[in-house]
Amino acid sequence: MLVSFLAVVVMGVAVAEEPEILDEIEVIGVTPLRGAGLDRDKVPANVQSVTADQLARQHGIDVSQYMDRNFVGIFVNEAQSNPLQNDVQFRGFVASPLLGLPQGLAIFQDGVRINEVFGDTVNWALIPKRAIASLHLVPGSDPVFGLNSLGGALSINTKNGFEHQGAAAEISGGSFDRLEIASEIGGNFNDAFAYYVNGSYFSENGWRDFSPSDAKRFFASLGWKGDASNVFSTFTYVDTDLVGNGAAPVQLLEVNRAAIFTHPDQTRNALAMLSLRGDHELDDSVSLAWNAYYRRSNIDTLNGDNSDYEGCQDSANIGFICLDVDNGEVEVVALDQDGDPIPANSATDSATVNRSRTDQNGYGGSLQVSLSSNFGSTSSNQLLVGAGVNVGEANFFASTELGSLDGSRGAVPSGFLVQNAFTRLKTETVTYSVYFMNTVSIGENFSLNVSGQYNRTNIELRDLLGTALNGNHEFDRLNPAVGMTYRLSPNTQFYTGYAESNRTPSPVELSCADPDDPCRLPNAFLADPPLEQVVTSTVEVGFRGDFDNTRWHIGYFDASNDNDIIFVSAGRATNEGFFANVGDTDRRGIEVSLNGDLGDRGNWFINYTHLNAEFGENFVVSSPNHPLADAGTIEVRAGDRLPGVPKDIAKAGVEYLVAPRWTIGGNVVYASDRVLRGDEGNMLPTVASSIVFNLRGEFRVNEFTNVFFNMGNVFDNDYETFGVLGNSADVLGGAFDDNRFLSPAAPRATWIGIRIGTN
Repeated sequence: MLVSFLAVVVMGVAVAEEPEILDEIEVIGVTPLRGAGLDRDKVPANVQSVTADQLARQHGIDVSQYMDRNFVGIFVNEAQSNPLQNDVQFRGFVASPLLGLPQGLAIFQDGVRINEVFGDTVNWALIPKRAIASLHLVPGSDPVFGLNSLGGALSINTKNGFEHQGAAAEISGGSFDRLEIASEIGGNFNDAFAYYVNGSYFSENGWRDFSPSDAKRFFASLGWKGDASNVFSTFTYVDTDLVGNGAAPVQLLEVNRAAIFTHPDQTRNALAMLSLRGDHELDDSVSLAWNAYYRRSNIDTLNGDNSDYEGCQDSANIGFICLDVDNGEVEVVALDQDGDPIPANSATDSATVNRSRTDQNGYGGSLQVSLSSNFGSTSSNQLLVGAGVNVGEANFFASTELGSLDGSRGAVPSGFLVQNAFTRLKTETVTYSVYFMNTVSIGENFSLNVSGQYNRTNIELRDLLGTALNGNHEFDRLNPAVGMTYRLSPNTQFYTGYAESNRTPSPVELSCADPDDPCRLPNAFLADPPLEQVVTSTVEVGFRGDFDNTRWHIGYFDASNDNDIIFVSAGRATNEGFFANVGDTDRRGIEVSLNGDLGDRGNWFINYTHLNAEFGENFVVSSPNHPLADAGTIEVRAGDRLPGVPKDIAKAGVEYLVAPRWTIGGNVVYASDRVLRGDEGNMLPTVASSIVFNLRGEFRVNEFTNVFFNMGNVFDNDYETFGVLGNSADVLGGAFDDNRFLSPAAPRATWIGIRIGTN
């Protein structure tokens, strides 16, 4: 009934005189497409935004670092100990490059969803940081942003030559042998044709042993703008070689914090993405927005690990290498590099070298119509209707090679491949979606927002080596949302809303979901039982306002996941297990933020989040590395905390012009303790709370030249950000009997640089 009423408002109410605009209006993107926006005061949520200038002033390594240091509700862990492979959490929902984590955030670049096809993962290293014009973090289960927007959506808009003109070059370097070089240029001709190009190079040796990385990024934009239309074409190319050797046994870190457990753990990414988008105003009240894209992503992994294989004990298999499983050992047949069987006792058995390649293609497009009208002197209505189709194809290849560990615990391949560890999987994911959003503003103080999306997803899996992985899965859902804002006084506003969103099981989850056949991520998939899609319902309520030069916000959120999917540990290795629906999980909390200006000399902010992220049901879960496990399992009870999520996150920062050419800034980030993955029953010591201070500064030499510095972890605190259970004794010996593995954060580090340019 309400939706029908709003449609009548749009189509049937006579357009009256436009209301007088007294103040500057900040417009927020409320859909992935850039063709329409909404006054921030009419959005029933606390949207956080950042501009290109704000990003540039902090000289951070990527967008995840900026959000970690500035955004309320964001927590970043360094699970891989690589600055370009961070796990980003928002309200306990994850966007990570690592398979095995429940991806709960949707990420868009110019309206293109960039969660990877195979596992919905997010490779932050593939986002061209220097090409970002603005980004908006939209909280809650906003259905208009589609799949995976369980906890929120991040919408990134890139630069163009109409809005970003001039040229600049920058070079910086310092700790860990880090070197970063970047340049950009943009401009336009007669305000009709525009160009923008940037490129960057990054390399470092890393602060931990055997951890070099490099990344090359290129971005280009061409645009045309007419009286009522504009068209932009963008191209993104990224090539990275990242080594993140991850968590290490806690007892090993006590000896040497730079030490690693086994190596290598290497990921190579290659991305090419071409997108085309445009807007067209049919008249003052009707406009169109559209986009089309093609995205190709190739991911190669090389992982050296300790081995699950060992010399056979059964007399019938003596002289061979066996895999120890619950129901008895299994003889392993190894293959040489030509694919010919050989006696497995010719191979070594103390290590495995796991390789994988994931070739992914994504393409699709969207079309959106916006209709707006005014009625009365101060009231208006805006209706958005859109539809899209997205196709994702993935080819996954994996193998396991027997080997040995050298003196540095590096895995040395033997040339003998494990026959039953080959995986060849082809997947296709097709999603159709239709959405709408209607915002009616009655008077100057009240607005009502109603939205929804229907999506239908088909996931097809084809086993290229047999039939075990074959499967065809279909999911569909209509997700609704409703919210309102009301201005209580000239300086205080109230908002509230309810929204639902869903995520379908990804191909990697569907291919690794059998508790009887745990797989080692990202290298082996053994079964295809069905998983249920995850549905999240979120309630938001809050107040916001301003006084003097200060803006404030306090809000409450409650997000409930139905049929949540987690990765369950089920092997001796830290990355061995299976995916399973574990019932309900809950994430509820309070967010408080204050920020203001220090006259014309600077700014400051304070953010605080209290978050309860808990399991909502009792269940028994496999955790073979847990010291208190009973027959390899532990009990989880409703109210137990979700692993990896801090209860309290506090941040504060300041930026101040201390002299006519000197600007100094800094921030502090506090995170409370976290439960280890594998300890879902909350029985073991947690990852300790942490506090870290960061400092930065900039000196303006002249109109075109800036010299800057960044110092991370100023007081050189030793702390960890992530923990997981594993088995270290097999590699390090019986004295290493603590099964906790921790990811240490980087020590104090300093980088200096210079930027020369006209923009």
